[in-house]
Amino acid sequence: MATNKVIAICQSGGEFVTIKDGSLSYSGGDAFAIDIDQNTSMTDFKSELAENFGFGLETMTLKYFLPGNKKTLITISKDKDFIRMVNFSSDAGTVEIFVIPEEAAAKNLSILPASRSSWTTASEGVVPAICAAGDGVEEDMTNDFQIEMAMPDDSPLPCNFVLVDQRHHTAIQQWENVITGVDQRFNTFIEFRDALHKYSVAHGFAYKYKKNDSHRVSVKCKAQGCPWRITASRLSTTQLICIKKMNPRHTCERAVIKPGYRATRGWVRTILKEKLKAFPDYKPKDIAEDIKKEYGIQLNYSQAWRAKEIAREQLQGSYKEAYSQLPLICEKIKETNPGSIATFTTKEDSSFHRLFISFYASISGFKQGSRPLLFLDNAILNSKYQGVMLVATASDAEDGIFPVAFAIVDSETEENWLWFLEQLKTALSESRIITFVADFQNGLKNAIAQVFEKDAHHAYCLRQLAEKLNVDLKGQFSHEARRYMLNDFYSVAYATTPEGYYSALENIKSISPDAYNWVIESEPHHWANALFQGERYNKMNSNFGQDFYSWVSETHEFPITQMIDEFRAKMMQSIYTRQVESREWVTTLTPSNEEKLQKEIELAQSLQVSSPEGSLFQVNGGESSVSLVDINQCDCDCKIWRLTGLPCSHAIAVIGCIEKSPYEYCSTYLTVESQRLMYAESIQPVPNMDRMMLDDPPEGLVCVTPPPTRRTPGRPKMKKIEPLDMIKRQLQCSKCKGLGHNKKTCKAT
Repeated sequence: MATNKVIAICQSGGEFVTIKDGSLSYSGGDAFAIDIDQNTSMTDFKSELAENFGFGLETMTLKYFLPGNKKTLITISKDKDFIRMVNFSSDAGTVEIFVIPEEAAAKNLSILPASRSSWTTASEGVVPAICAAGDGVEEDMTNDFQIEMAMPDDSPLPCNFVLVDQRHHTAIQQWENVITGVDQRFNTFIEFRDALHKYSVAHGFAYKYKKNDSHRVSVKCKAQGCPWRITASRLSTTQLICIKKMNPRHTCERAVIKPGYRATRGWVRTILKEKLKAFPDYKPKDIAEDIKKEYGIQLNYSQAWRAKEIAREQLQGSYKEAYSQLPLICEKIKETNPGSIATFTTKEDSSFHRLFISFYASISGFKQGSRPLLFLDNAILNSKYQGVMLVATASDAEDGIFPVAFAIVDSETEENWLWFLEQLKTALSESRIITFVADFQNGLKNAIAQVFEKDAHHAYCLRQLAEKLNVDLKGQFSHEARRYMLNDFYSVAYATTPEGYYSALENIKSISPDAYNWVIESEPHHWANALFQGERYNKMNSNFGQDFYSWVSETHEFPITQMIDEFRAKMMQSIYTRQVESREWVTTLTPSNEEKLQKEIELAQSLQVSSPEGSLFQVNGGESSVSLVDINQCDCDCKIWRLTGLPCSHAIAVIGCIEKSPYEYCSTYLTVESQRLMYAESIQPVPNMDRMMLDDPPEGLVCVTPPPTRRTPGRPKMKKIEPLDMIKRQLQCSKCKGLGHNKKTCKAT
């Protein structure tokens, strides 16, 4: 009977070399090499394979894996396929090719469902390839792969297929001798029980305890009548555990085991700990699939989830104990980063209430180099104990996110925002008037006004306003009408002049007087560029820092102390990266602002400036026929200069006439110097964070307990940042033309 041959070709120096052959149950063979380049044809390649393997040239089937894809095999049926394979694998470390004679291919694939494609998946009975590592052709190939196939129960297996993946079977094989017999010793009963469990997994049987206490463990095979037994007890005058009796003989089938019986949480936890270090987002579904594939043990979703939680707690520490370490970590932050603010409050029962942290590097950076502009937002924490993170972020000269402060509270309320803003005001001690870009709901409107009084401007978040407009008008207008209305709403907000503002407002009024009234009542002096009194630098939305939300999504399930340290580490890395980046800049402005200014300089070349009247200049040409520039007030009636901090083309034309440099009229917050000042200070690491969870808290510190709230059942709700055009099409009845229902549910007669 013909045997399927597997070829593994490893790439070295731009050519494919090192080919080894073998069957599915590989037992050794001679190695040889074939050189392949872009000029090699498929016919030449097949001829050399046929000569070496003894296959017929016309009866040979070739298949290969795409680089990085071990699930899908692609058939090489013509020269074009062969060239594509060579090109696909040009940058890969290896390329794996299957050489199958026609009779073997027919036998192995006859039981598989027919496919209209030449693509075959590994679950459909494909043999995994052997890959020879390195450049040596004499490498041992004892670690051949075999596959667990998905076939009908009544289908005969091909003689050259086996049902165990030997690569994964090796992991179980090493457990076969964890128990060797009488007189074997262990340090603890826990170690013995763990070895016993692995031994049962490797040998495929279930067991039950006859005696299990702190002095002796006696176990028997669970199958009725099977003589397998083992007894271990403490060795006299020592703490060692010794096997005293063992009958290694089994008479049971050792095959009929209830799914998941051998998968104790402790055993699965041991398996998962190393994987969770590399893949923190390892999903329970994937855990169950991998355990089934690697160890032949079936887990349901809840078993995998519970095992993951136990393993994660062992790696990251206890959620409950993390709260007791809060006083210590606050002290450590202030000790290692002098000038930082780290404070918390508890409720009357000593349970956690609120935490506020602002590093000195953030405080100094905001005061020294940042625009007086802060974005306030929140992010939901889906940890074991629910919570909300309140954040204040700034924007650097390159519009990069610069976290200034963050707090962890139980919920987003006016009381918590008041507390957060009070702590923020104390930390910043800012003399400048700050513009806050923030929501106007959940108590923020009152909190900002109460804490900062007249020392701040509140710019409403445009996205949240648009969402509210969309919700309030839902059901009254068709999808198209609401889309036009929202477009006009954004035109109202972004209009830089009163004329543009009122023109866009009239467009809304023409669609709906109700929508017009809604806009007027929404306090446009808090969000419309043409009416806003503060400096918001054309930043319209509070959810400015997308990177920050990715940090939250990566750490929100950590214990609170580890979450804080992960945030500190990410902020520290971000500051260091931008420090290094800014040192390489040689221009006056940062790169993006330099590019914007050069574009305005080019536009200014076609403009003409009339004789001035004091500090007022009239500029002709361009998109506007006439523009007035007040050079002393750094203002132009197009308002671009005031909004962005960079002179517009009209202003640059005037600056050229008075023979000065445009850089003299650029906002200092957009310069390289300001960027370097913003990132001048570094965040220092907090030492011994890993040991904090193990050490008892020092005397004199408050003992903090977890908050009373716990995560509610069901899938956690994540805050989603939706696109600006977030309108979803409403149902419209084709019978009565009403909105919100279709003709089947229409109540019209």
